[in-house]
Amino acid sequence: MKSEAVSDACSVTAKAMRDDEWPLFDRPGFLARRMHQMHVSLFSELCAPFGVTPVQYSLLSALSDREEADQTTLSRIVALDRTTTTGALKRLEARGLVQRGTSATDRRSQSCRLTDEGRATLAAMEAAARQAHAATVAALTPVEQRQLIDLMKKIVTSHADRETDFDLL
Repeated sequence: MKSEAVSDACSVTAKAMRDDEWPLFDRPGFLARRMHQMHVSLFSELCAPFGVTPVQYSLLSALSDREEADQTTLSRIVALDRTTTTGALKRLEARGLVQRGTSATDRRSQSCRLTDEGRATLAAMEAAARQAHAATVAALTPVEQRQLIDLMKKIVTSHADRETDFDLL
């Protein structure tokens, strides 16, 4: 029933878009990509002293929420393919921010945890990371910011079945 309603809504929207002009700045995919680019730029600028990318920050944050996690679980949490996740974790390990090793419960799995240095780096960069997120939505009022976050969550949740093992970036 729900999928029929979604399909009907998509058909109506697609037809309207075919019937009218569809400027680039009215396309949700284009706008989402541009917003992502702007956020990465702001994050990179504000968090440069820590040498941590947005993806690495997400991994550090996910690890800080749990004692330990395997790489597959982390890739799902941060919505990345396993190869990208593994590469980012290897770089974090090389810097001494993450410890990786064979899982005690599954010998085929790599278990990860934050090191003391990883916890310290995450804590030290928290204010800068929050500033980058705030700067991303600074053009909006606080109410609009909450609405945007709520709408983005709704979209992400509605497409949760689209998780894949690859990333098209």
